[in-house]
Amino acid sequence: MPTLSMFYGIIIRMYYAPKEHNPPHIHVYYQDFKAIIDIINCDVIDGELPAKQNRLVNAWIEIHREELLANWKLCQNGEKPFAIEPLK
Repeated sequence: MPTLSMFYGIIIRMYYAPKEHNPPHIHVYYQDFKAIIDIINCDVIDGELPAKQNRLVNAWIEIHREELLANWKLCQNGEKPFAIEPLK
């Protein structure tokens, strides 16, 4: 599972597997926390993150939604996703 971005101790990954289950989502890791977050509406599908890190990830998704959706399409076609600029 490639790492798309890392910032403030948060790691963002996306499964690199054809026909990954919908909705489009990312896997987020922060210390011992794990969450799956919907790219479209920023809902936590599974797991949890501390409130501050969740807000940071949501802001990052808002900024990079188009790139994330492009990566989702790549992954759905079995192609490697590209890295995305971290939150600064």
